[in-house]
Formats: sequence, structure tokens, C-alpha cells
Amino acid sequence: MTTAIIPTSPPPAQGGGNFYYILTDEFPYGSKLFQAGHMCFISERSYMHFISSDTAPKSHLRVTMLQDNSTVTVSVEVLQPLEDREPGFLLAVGNQRERLNCFLERQGLEAAMEAKLGQQVVVNLDLQHFPGIIRYIGRITQSTWSPLSPTFFGVELQGDGESRGHSDGSFHGIEYFKCRQNCGIFLPFNKIQFVPGPDSDRMKQEPKPDATRIDPVKVGDAVGFYLDEILTKGLAVGVYKEGNQWFVRVCSEEEGTTDSFRDIPMDSVVKEGLLSPVFEPVGCPGFQKELTRERSQNGDEWESGHPSLDVNSLVQIPLDKGNQVSGTIRWVGNLPKTTHKMAGVELDEDKGITDGEWQGVRYFQCPPKRGIFVKLQSCQPDMRFQCSSSTSLDSSSFNELDSPQVLDNCPPLRDHEAVHVLKGQMRGIQGHCNSCYMDVALFSLFSCTSVLDSMLFKPPPISDRNVQKILRDEIVTPLRRNGFVTAQSVMRLRQQLTEKGQCSSFTTSEKDPEEFLNLIMHHVLGIEPLLRLQSRGRKEQDCYCYQIFMDKQEDLVVPNVQQLVERSFLSSDLKLVEIPSCFIIQMPRFGKEYKMFSKIIPSLELDITDLLLDSPRECSVCGDVATQECSECFKDRTFAMTGLKQYCNSCCRQVHSHYQRKAHRPTKLHVPDEFPGTSQLGSQRVPREKMELFAVLCIETSHYVSFVKYGPEKENWMFFDSMADRHGDETGFNIPTVTLCPEVAKYLELPVAVLAMEQPRDMEGVAKRLFCDAYMYMYQSKKMALYK
Repeated sequence: MTTAIIPTSPPPAQGGGNFYYILTDEFPYGSKLFQAGHMCFISERSYMHFISSDTAPKSHLRVTMLQDNSTVTVSVEVLQPLEDREPGFLLAVGNQRERLNCFLERQGLEAAMEAKLGQQVVVNLDLQHFPGIIRYIGRITQSTWSPLSPTFFGVELQGDGESRGHSDGSFHGIEYFKCRQNCGIFLPFNKIQFVPGPDSDRMKQEPKPDATRIDPVKVGDAVGFYLDEILTKGLAVGVYKEGNQWFVRVCSEEEGTTDSFRDIPMDSVVKEGLLSPVFEPVGCPGFQKELTRERSQNGDEWESGHPSLDVNSLVQIPLDKGNQVSGTIRWVGNLPKTTHKMAGVELDEDKGITDGEWQGVRYFQCPPKRGIFVKLQSCQPDMRFQCSSSTSLDSSSFNELDSPQVLDNCPPLRDHEAVHVLKGQMRGIQGHCNSCYMDVALFSLFSCTSVLDSMLFKPPPISDRNVQKILRDEIVTPLRRNGFVTAQSVMRLRQQLTEKGQCSSFTTSEKDPEEFLNLIMHHVLGIEPLLRLQSRGRKEQDCYCYQIFMDKQEDLVVPNVQQLVERSFLSSDLKLVEIPSCFIIQMPRFGKEYKMFSKIIPSLELDITDLLLDSPRECSVCGDVATQECSECFKDRTFAMTGLKQYCNSCCRQVHSHYQRKAHRPTKLHVPDEFPGTSQLGSQRVPREKMELFAVLCIETSHYVSFVKYGPEKENWMFFDSMADRHGDETGFNIPTVTLCPEVAKYLELPVAVLAMEQPRDMEGVAKRLFCDAYMYMYQSKKMALYK
């Protein structure tokens, strides 16, 4: 393993004469343990001296930790340089793990650095989302000893968020902006969703009306417009442009003659189909007119808003003549000067009148002419996606299920956002015709992590670009944006894989996840192998999934994944040639029925330090740099059950001086020349290389389900079943469901002896599935994902 050298990295951010870094892995220093996500800095003078020094190797850097102002010597392998204004924004994120996630996943951080005063945003408060406007960007605190102050956003809350703030724009007696009392709030960037402004790159990439001539109204369309607050209908007889504005020439029905026309701005004209009294859209002068509604006995206006509708709900909106439009709710709240609860809806077709903006304020983002604001009571749940047994839902409607392509790039869902978008019925990926193996694999790999997003963007062979397009635009992006993917989208992918894999059964028969992953990663998209393995003295082996092979071992009753991986590597005499960004591990089982172990404990972190080829390792006895490894000591019951056994020369002689171990034959380890021994490191130890668990695929009676870790807390687990329920008979459709399962955290903390005694039937919720039915574990290294 090559040691990273700081001078070869991009120059770090410089602020006040300092260069800043973030730790990408935990680092022990004496009695202290600095967690991944901590930040540190080095002065410009010290940095220049460091890179100009002739002393070699440059594998460690002496830095000052922002946490406590202590000065420590840190391995450059765990340091990642920060650029531009990244340090200030990241320092505002208080939780170290969340800070590192923000740095690694990038989208939110980059949006924060591009944010401008006056920009519309959405604020996450107590699992709810409220619109707001950025009024201040900068520091609000000043440390007496730290050279860097965190950068916060001062936001004026709007709509339903009014009165949910904590200030009037002041903080600790200092005024940073002005707003009404309790309408202002100061937040780090990770609590904010940044809505692209009109000058953003996304908007610049959208086709301009004059370039593509996207006319929502065409000659011959029946249209309506408001004349002196009176709805007037007519026929569009012409569409033209004057300067930067489009106009529609309308022959009004009221004029009674075909030679009398009115020229109306395009934005003020709506197709007649959208002018149903139930559907009267916001954005035209007649909107504020009160509609005659059915009255209850107490005289209050009748509201028929469906109680389950919220942001990301799929809805239908009735039009006149029995027609309707469908779309997705992107915003719910009160607009200025309106008394009803409103919904901002992104339509599936170009039948809207906005791109998410109303009266100069942006409430959500969608393509031009796809957005519209309507009363929430006008929206009804899209019956094609309901799990109700209502007789009005014909099971044959499954054939009409489809999810529109989403061409925007969406980041993976994390924390509260993951819960908000994914939790519930008709969420996740819809199963159909033995597709569960593919449904759970795709959900696990893409819903809450970006570790394999290279599959979506790395240019594949020309003949296979359609596979990548379906995967990206019809499955992954809709899943991250809408929380739902229909079976039709997955079937299109299965049909493409049937052609590429020359296997006619991919659309109908049961498969295993590894068969699907090997086909799409290797044979179709051609991405680099996830793992590079080497057995002693033999040629390297490349693979995408690692299958654990091992003999039945009586001393292992309830093993964890760490133990199984170590024993499998040892029995096969294997090493990892490099740190993988994604490590997919299949559990030891024979077929779908026989399991070698009745329970397996998920290792939330997989320590691969001792599995790496030619990487520095720590003596199991004294902690010095190890020079020899003994596989026979690993099997000796005198030692601990976990961890390969390697020693420095001195400890190796002492351990093997015992008469029971004199016959052992240790093998020599290669120690990188640039890695110093303990005498040079002082109190430091060999840095550990750890990967984090992000998903587990489970199988029971040929049906696959999955568990996904969606946040840093121990309870942040969700359970996905693409066929959790079903509507209708043979012509019906499956109902995919995502549920939260915090109960698994309780069992992860149990001692092994107690867990072994737990009866699966007595375990709470779905915890039994995680511990008893594990088929495949998925681990990621976010640090390595930066480079692969």
C-alpha cells in the first residue's frame, strides 16, 4: 500500500495564513482518540517548511486540532485537504461523523458555497420542511483561541415556518439581518436544502423558449384568460414572440366574431382543460375569487383535502369533462393572501404554468411549464399507486403503472430526508415476477449511498449505454427523488440484461443478487473490479463479490462478520491488494436453504488492516510494527477469537518459545520502507483501515429483502421488501414497503452469549431477519470512494 504524501495533493484551503484538513478516519494519539470528521490546520510557514524539507519520508504531518487546540502528529493517510471556503461551512456541522459525510458526499457542501443572499431554500426543522430565504451568510461566533470561525446561514422562515424560528435576525445581541420576531434562524448548511436560483448551472442548462420553442399553448388550442377578473375563454389563433416575451393571439368567444383578437402574454394563458372550477390554478388574477363550495351545517367552507397527502405524494387532479392530470406534490403550505392550504405540484406533462415560482418567490424546482399551484383539497391520491382494496381500483391498472424518467442528478438520501422520502407503502422499488433479487440489490446500493455511483456515470461501451440510462434515469434518480420506482422500469432493465447476458430467464426466473451484479458491473457496464485479491505467490484475482468459504468450526456458535472474513481469508491464504471502496461479502451457506450458522452478528465496522497485502501492521502483543505473521497462532485457543496474529521480532520469539507453539512456522511480513517503527512514532499506533456497513441482503424461502443503514445513529436502520403486500389477484400488482426498524440496535448491543440464547420467534419487529437470514453484507470506504 502506497503512503499518501501531502505535497502531491491539491493545495488545501488557506485562511488566516493556515491550511485546513479533515480526518477521514479515526486516529489515536496517546490517550486521545480523534474521530473521523475532526478538523485540523497547519500554518503556512510550517507547511512550506514541511514540503521543502529534504528529510524523507513525508508520511506524517504535525497539525493543530480545532477541537481542543492540541498539537499532534497525524498520518497523512487520514488527512484530506480542504479547499476554498469548505473549512468554515464544515466547522458549523457539530457532529463529526455527519461532517465527514457532508464532505464526502459533496452535493450539499458545493451548493452551500454557491449560495447567495436572497436565495430561496427549504429548512429542515423537527422532521418537517419549511420554505425560507437566505438573509445572512457568515460567522456568528468567535473563539478566543481558534483561528477559524464556523460559517452559518441566517434564514428568514416563510409560510408554515413563520414563528418557528428563534430570533428576529439577531444572535447574542448582535443583529445580522432584520425580520419579524421568531421568523429568523441560524443553521449550518446540512440543515438546509438549497433551491437552485435562476442563474444556477441547472437553469442555464435548461432549454430556452426561443431556442427550442416549447409552446405550452399551440394554435388551435382552446384556452382561457382573465379579463377584468372575469374568466374569458377563446381559441388560440397565433403564437409569436416580441422581444423576450411570448404572446398568444386569442379569438374570444365573447366577441362573437373571428376577426376580433386579443394578444395575451403566454404566462397569463391557460389551456381550457386546466380551468375546471375544482382546479383553478394560482398565478392568475381570478385566483383569489371565492368559489362556491358545499357548506356544512355550521356554515364553514367544506375542505376535502386528503389527510395523507404531503410532499412527494403522487396525486391526480380532476379536470372538466372527466379528464385529469397527474403529478407529484413538491411543496405544501400557505401562499401570501390565500386562506386555503396550497400544494405546489410537479405535473407529469407540460400542462402547467410555472417552474415552481410564484410572484417572484420560488417554492420548489421543476422544468418549465410542469409546475402548478392548486388548493390541497383539489388533489386526490393517485389511485394507480394505492394499496387500498377499494373496488374503484381495478387490478388491471397495474399495466398502466409507470414512473417518469428523472433527468436531474440526485444525491443519495440520508438521515431525516431518507425517512421523509422513503418510508411507507408504495415506497422503494416495486417487485414483479421474481424480481426481488434485483429490487433489493438496487435499493441497497443506491438509496442511501453513492459508493457505486460510478455505475451511473462512467461511460460504458456504446452498445450498452441504454442499460446505464435506464439504471440512472428510470431507477436510481426516481428512487432518490420520489422514493418510488415502478416494476415497469425494472422490467425494462431486466429485458436489456436478458439481451446482454444471453439468458432468456432474466425477466421471469429467480436469480441471485451476485449473478445480477456480476452481469451488470462486469459484462455490461464494464466498471473496474471492486476487489483485487492475491494468494501468496500467485497471480492477482479480480472480483466484484467475495464468497466466504470455510469449514464448519465448532468454536464459532454466533460469529460476527469480522470473524468470518478473517477466517476465510486465512484458510484461503488471501490478501487484499488495495483498499476497496465497496466490499460485498456473501455469507457461508449452501443453496437457499442450508445455513452454516443459525445467527450471524453484523459487524458495523469491518477492520481490514490486517487483510491488506504489504501494509504496515501492528504487533498483537506490544503494538509495535509487526514483521511476522502466524496462521497457526490464529487457531490457538489461547488467543482471542478475533484478529489475525502478527508480531514484531521480539514478541514472535517470546510467543513461540512456549513448547506448544515451537512447531509453528511464522511467515515474514513486508513492511513499507517509508513506514517508521514505534521508536520514531512515539506513542502513535499503526492506523487502522475500517469500512462501514451500509446494507444487508437477507433471504428466506427464496425471497430477498434488505436492511439499509440510512444515518449515523445506531437506530438508523430501514427495512425494505419489494413485495410486502399485494393488490388484486393474478392481474394485480405488488406493494413495495419501507419501514423503520430501530429495534435491531437493541440486539446489536447484546453480549454474544445472550444473543445466542435469543429465540428468533421472540425477537422484536424484523430483527430476526437481520440476524438469522443474512445472505450478503455490503461495506463501503467513503475515503476510497473519493478516488474510485
